[in-house]
Amino acid sequence: MKIARTPGMFVTVKGTNLFKIISALLLFIVLVFSISGLLTSLKPQYRIMSSSVNTATSDVNGKLLYQLMAWENHHFLKVDEDLSSSPKLTSLLFQLTSNINLDDPRSLLGRELPGFYQFDGKIVVAGEGSNYTNMPMESSPPLEIMKAEREAALQNLEEIENGGKGEKPPQPSLTTGDKKVVHLYFTHNQESYLPYLKDVKDPNLAYHSQVNVTKIGDYLKESLEERGIGTSVDKFDVMGTVKMANTYSKSGELVKTAMASNRDLEYFIDIHRDARRKDKTTPIVNGKPFAQLVFVVGGKNPNYEKNLKLATALHQLLEKKYKGLSYGVMMNQGSGQNGVYNQDLSENALLIEFGGVDNTFEELNRSADALADVFSEYFWQAEKVNYEVEQPSGEQ
Repeated sequence: MKIARTPGMFVTVKGTNLFKIISALLLFIVLVFSISGLLTSLKPQYRIMSSSVNTATSDVNGKLLYQLMAWENHHFLKVDEDLSSSPKLTSLLFQLTSNINLDDPRSLLGRELPGFYQFDGKIVVAGEGSNYTNMPMESSPPLEIMKAEREAALQNLEEIENGGKGEKPPQPSLTTGDKKVVHLYFTHNQESYLPYLKDVKDPNLAYHSQVNVTKIGDYLKESLEERGIGTSVDKFDVMGTVKMANTYSKSGELVKTAMASNRDLEYFIDIHRDARRKDKTTPIVNGKPFAQLVFVVGGKNPNYEKNLKLATALHQLLEKKYKGLSYGVMMNQGSGQNGVYNQDLSENALLIEFGGVDNTFEELNRSADALADVFSEYFWQAEKVNYEVEQPSGEQ
C-alpha cells in the first residue's frame, strides 16, 4: 500500500485498484485496435460506412488543411494569400449534422423522392457538356417484359449489317498473336435500341434477346483485333437466366470462369446501354453523329482507384482525338446502387455505357471504332512500359 501525504489531506491508493485501472486501459486499447483492424479488413461493400460523412470529409482538401495550419503558423500564408481568409467550416459542419449538401440539391431530394437514388452518382471526370442535369441513368425492365414469351418484332435490320463500318485501319505493327487479352461481356445483355424494335416507343421496353448490346461486343471485338489486340466475347444470356437483382452476381461468375480458363486476359469490359434519349446521347464528332460513351466506376470495390485511373486515361485519350464523345467518368457507390460491378475481380475492369435507347448501330459502331482506336494506343503504350520495367537496361 502506498500513502501520499499532503498538508491536511490523506490520499490512499490501493495497489489492486491501480492494477485494475491499468488493465482496463490496456484492454480498451487492444479492443479499439482489434475492432478497427477488423472493420478495415472487410471488403468495401461490407464495411459500415456513412455516405454523408464520406462525402463531407472528401471536401477536407489540402487548401482547407493549409488554412487551418495558417491560423497558427503565418509562414503558410506565403504559399497563397487566399489562405488568410477564414475556412468554410460552416457548410461542412451543416452537411455532417444534417446530411444535406447546400451545393447539391440531390442530397435533400434523394430522401424524399422514391427511386431518386439513381441520380446519386458522382461525376469524377466531366466531359464536354457533362453536368448533374444530364446524368446517365439505368432503366430496369418492367417485370412483365422479363416474363413475356413474345418479343417485339424487329425492323431496320439491314442497318445492323451495314451500319457505321469505317475505313479499315492499316495492318498493325504490333499484335498479341494468339493471346486473347481483352474480354467483353454483358451483365444486362438484353438492353436494346428502339430504332430496331417495331412499334415500341417506351424507353423502358427497349429490351430484346437477339438485337441488343451484344452486337456492339461483336463489332468492338473485330475492331480491336484489327489493331492487333486479341479479344474474346461472352454473350451468355444473363438477363434471361436470373432475376434482374442477381445479374451482376451471375456475370461475375462468368468473368471468374473466363479468368480461370485464360490466364492471358488482362482487361474486362462490361458493355451496357444508357436510358437517356437521343438528344443527350448523340454528340457530333468530326462532323458525324456518334453514340456517347460513359465510363462507370464502382466506388465500393478495393480496385476502384486503379479502375478509375484506367477509365480516366481512356476518357482523356478520347477527348484528344474524339472530343465530345465521352461523357466522362462516373462513380457510383450510393444506396440502391451496386457500387462494385465486378470491378473487384480486376484492376483493369471497365463498365461502359454505349449510347442511349434511340441510338443506331451506325452511331454505335463509330463509337466502338473510336474506343478501339484509343484503347489500342493505351494498351501498346502500357505494354511498352511493362516490357521496359521487366527487361533490365542493357539487355536485348
